[in-house]
Amino acid sequence: MDRIPILKVGDCLLVTIQVDMHDELAMSLQEDLTSQIAKHASRGVLIDISSLEVVDSFIGRMLANIAAMSRVLDAQTVLTGMQPAVAITLVELGMSLPGIKTALNVERGMELLREFTQQNVGLEDSDGSED
Repeated sequence: MDRIPILKVGDCLLVTIQVDMHDELAMSLQEDLTSQIAKHASRGVLIDISSLEVVDSFIGRMLANIAAMSRVLDAQTVLTGMQPAVAITLVELGMSLPGIKTALNVERGMELLREFTQQNVGLEDSDGSED
């Protein structure tokens, strides 16, 4: 079975979808990605879908599920490279993709993830005790 590669970049994971997504591939991506988030204690997930020309309701739900699972595992999800036709389809299907930030390209997506991880570093360091 095909697998979508997941690359570790600092404390984030990068997924570039270069093939048409079918249901089994989307399910394996969900499983692989959540495993990698937990394994590496990743703080961010960037999913580049610039090669996707068509998204159906199942794939849209899978992306939303990935974002929800990432949040539970303390990681922010950013979706990049969405084609206009994909955005139109998602809106027409009534899918708002809650919990997913979007960016036009990978570079801007990585900036969003850096901002998120930097904001949350201060929260982890402050435990309320005085030194």
